[in-house]
Amino acid sequence: MTGVHIFDAVRSPRTKGRPGGALATVRPHELVGQLVDALRDRTSSDAVDAADGLHLSCVGQVGAQGGNLALVAKLEGGLPDACATRTINNYCVGGITAIASGVGAIASGQAELVLAGGVEMMSQVAFLADDASLYTDPEVAAKFRWAPVGVSADHLAVADGIERAELDRLALESHRRAAEAWDAGRYDRQVVPITTPDGTVVDRDETVKAGFTAEKLESLDPVFEAMGRAQYDEVLSGSAEPIDHRHTIAHCPPIADGASLLLLGSAAAGERFGLTPLAHIDAVAEAGGDAVVQLDAGERAMRSVLERCNASLDEMDVIEFMESFAAVPARFHRTHRVAADKVNPNGGHLAMGHPMGATGAILATALTHELIRIDGARGIAVATGGSGTGAALIVSR
Repeated sequence: MTGVHIFDAVRSPRTKGRPGGALATVRPHELVGQLVDALRDRTSSDAVDAADGLHLSCVGQVGAQGGNLALVAKLEGGLPDACATRTINNYCVGGITAIASGVGAIASGQAELVLAGGVEMMSQVAFLADDASLYTDPEVAAKFRWAPVGVSADHLAVADGIERAELDRLALESHRRAAEAWDAGRYDRQVVPITTPDGTVVDRDETVKAGFTAEKLESLDPVFEAMGRAQYDEVLSGSAEPIDHRHTIAHCPPIADGASLLLLGSAAAGERFGLTPLAHIDAVAEAGGDAVVQLDAGERAMRSVLERCNASLDEMDVIEFMESFAAVPARFHRTHRVAADKVNPNGGHLAMGHPMGATGAILATALTHELIRIDGARGIAVATGGSGTGAALIVSR
């Protein structure tokens, strides 16, 4: 990836993805437009307006997020007519896919500067709102053994012997770290305050619970038990025997609104516009996985990108590993004995929420700024999505 740099990376606050959430009145294209304006202010308006493309990830591409959302966001952001657009759906890893798309365009000489990231306004377009036949047509769903990803997370926990107490511990730690990071100002540089239509300024993640306690978590009931026993346990396991469902609502990343955007470019473009790179993209990898197990492809992408860089996890100064459900990071920590303080040092998705199409770009943004904060040399971001989707990237300074 010679010469593919991150010149800046920003995100919005993540807020509750339902009516009444702090960003629920902001349209998706407007949210992206405010990030475009922020990048103009932080870097160079000439550079942003010279971007050859806007590559944007979004999962629910219907309603407010339909109509080629990247194109609508381009118009909202006042980008030139010549800026090409691309709207991508690769489920929860699509933010990294959008970055990979931009990196590929730059590395191949098709572009010099690209805006890449993602957005999801789940207060306006609900989960599974596209009504795809994969999960609405019983014949198609049965053919491919589709099941809600949360039920798959429970099956993963049972298969790996991950007990409820371990899930509780990870959720508590995610909230503790996120609250501490916000209070310490570690998100000040990467999070852009967003102005809503009534003039309210939203400048902080909305779902972090600083006062979460073990006693509170212990009182919560499993959230996918009824769904699993009614239909999906048998789909996943092939057995009518019920399993011990373990994930509560606290072990799932909150449904969220949010967006993230990176300015990527070649070394030559940086020199021309006087831009100082924050980081260099060493490699990006995407992977498929078992569509029934669903949550194993992120690790596969991680192994692939490490191999491409001839690197190991131990060499990474920061690891942003998506907390898709608590069982997934629990499995990661069991498999990889890396220092715990390197992994999601400022909290993760269990605390701050999961705006699906934006998540991969949020991870890349967090990784870039944390490397700068600790004066680290190299780090990795890993995302896992439904139906066996995975993506990872390595950046260096």
